[in-house]
Amino acid sequence: MKRNLYITFLVILGILHSCEQKAERKSVQPTMKKKAVVYQVFTRLFGNTNTTNEPWGTIEENGVGKFADFTDDALTEIRELGITHVWYTGVPHHALINDYSAYGISNDDADVVKGRAGSPYAVKDYYNVNPDLAVDPSKRLEEFKALIQRTHKSRMKVIIDIVPNHVARNYEGLTNPDGVSDFGANDDISLEYHVNNNFYYIPETEFKVPEWQDGYLPLGGEENKFSDAKFKEHPAKWTGNGSRLSQPHFNDWYETVKVNYGIRPDGTKDFAELPEGFDTKDYKAHFEFWSTKTVPDSWNKFRDIALYWLDFGVDGFRFDMAEMVPVEFWSYLNSNIKMKNPEAFLLAEVYNPDLYRDYIHRGKMDYLYDKVELYDSIKHIMKGYGWTDHIPVVQKGMADIEHHMLHFLENHDEQRIASPDFVGSAELAKPAMVVSATLSTSPTMIYFGQEVGEPGAEDAGFGKPTRTSIFDYIGVPNHQRWMNNKKFDGGQLTEDELKLRDFYKRLLNFTINSDALMGEYQEIHFFNKDHTANYDHRVLSYVRWSNDEKLIIVSNFDAEKSYAFELKIPEEIIAKWNLGSQEYDLKEELYGETNKALSVKNGQGKVEVELQPLESFIFRINE
Repeated sequence: MKRNLYITFLVILGILHSCEQKAERKSVQPTMKKKAVVYQVFTRLFGNTNTTNEPWGTIEENGVGKFADFTDDALTEIRELGITHVWYTGVPHHALINDYSAYGISNDDADVVKGRAGSPYAVKDYYNVNPDLAVDPSKRLEEFKALIQRTHKSRMKVIIDIVPNHVARNYEGLTNPDGVSDFGANDDISLEYHVNNNFYYIPETEFKVPEWQDGYLPLGGEENKFSDAKFKEHPAKWTGNGSRLSQPHFNDWYETVKVNYGIRPDGTKDFAELPEGFDTKDYKAHFEFWSTKTVPDSWNKFRDIALYWLDFGVDGFRFDMAEMVPVEFWSYLNSNIKMKNPEAFLLAEVYNPDLYRDYIHRGKMDYLYDKVELYDSIKHIMKGYGWTDHIPVVQKGMADIEHHMLHFLENHDEQRIASPDFVGSAELAKPAMVVSATLSTSPTMIYFGQEVGEPGAEDAGFGKPTRTSIFDYIGVPNHQRWMNNKKFDGGQLTEDELKLRDFYKRLLNFTINSDALMGEYQEIHFFNKDHTANYDHRVLSYVRWSNDEKLIIVSNFDAEKSYAFELKIPEEIIAKWNLGSQEYDLKEELYGETNKALSVKNGQGKVEVELQPLESFIFRINE
């Protein structure tokens, strides 16, 4: 929600981006042997069985999930859905409104906390975890360690958030390792900027909380001694989104302060820059380059944080708002991470297509969100006014970096598919999900509850429905029906919800076992638009193949229209596949249909296809 205006601006930039220039770049080879599938789960919501859902409800009223709720049974069900990596969102200790003073934790001020449970992106202590998530808050690190071990036992990897651009206004590390000082502890607060200050300051100026708008009051207006329209901060610091006002706007990220990476207030850099040609060098060369350089203090702080969590057992990170931090820092941080764990999974949130290649090649990111290009295109098609013609164009423009562009249809920032503001029905996501998961060699991500049609309808407090709240204590109804009082067997799901989850399970498990999906891609959409009767812009088709597997994929995005046509495989592809003039049996990989055949005559292939509304086929050629 805080990103809406920012993303609108970046969408305009993305539209102006030249696909032809991108397509000319050299292809980047995949680093994975099979597809990865990330399950983003909002950790404090996953295991909550409470159905009260009172707006602004307390932890006692609305309940909260715990690390312990990810039992062996729960994790087995997640893995069997077709998941390889679990992104536990909201693990680092962030500011929240709950009294843990008995555990030595200071109370947080409601005037600089969004919601009651708090934003996971206002981190208060990077060396500890959210006490809400522990059965015994005094043993919260031990409980998280046990969750990591259970996840690994279930043959999945663990990802957590790191939010380098900003921290909570009241950052306070309680369990820092020896020699580690808090952010800002050694800053010269008389200066607006110093290269080794962790924050930017507005000298001799008091911070003021924003003027509340649209009837908003912290905690919904509830009386609270920490909600008095005051927060002591002298001198005031720049706000997380870059606002230099001592009284930030209500729509600013006022609960956070911006971290200084050695970018002077005039925008110039106070650190070494990567030499020309480093976009082609590996992480080892990047590590060697920085090993001889002095870097700003904030760089070292975040390096130490990342290495701490790798030592703890974490397998990778999702980096929040990565493009708001200089790419040189990512070269430094990610090369340090990869030197410790070359297999670490590094996913970043970047919304400007013009920066994608910089953050991949020079910043050494493994994966970026494919939001502005693929997600936005598919969303328009799902909503009925976009054409499938745009997807092959997007994919062509991403050809050189397609492996690095993670695909998704939901995450915590985006509207739930089943919400009225998106498409109002989880069924409408089926063709989009097939395309998203099979179009490229990139990882796929789903958001917990997506697989059972969660609509995000709850009015939790801070923010509005359509997105499952990340700010307040709340229950997630469709997901809770799948949990079935922690049996994790889907026992309370409706028939439609069971069928939807079965669809996701079939699709995702196919993707993580397919060789072809890590191989070649070629669209056949435009050829069929030109040469196939009854084929139009609500259908999409393409082929994927490896030495051992050849796939023909076709999807119908229309919710009402059925199609019957003779799908054509161009001569060029038949030649690449070395197929002779004969019939080849096809197996449909989602639901096992085997009564279809590819007929090859005169070098061209043909398949008789009948598509019901929202139906997709993944045909495998049996040679």
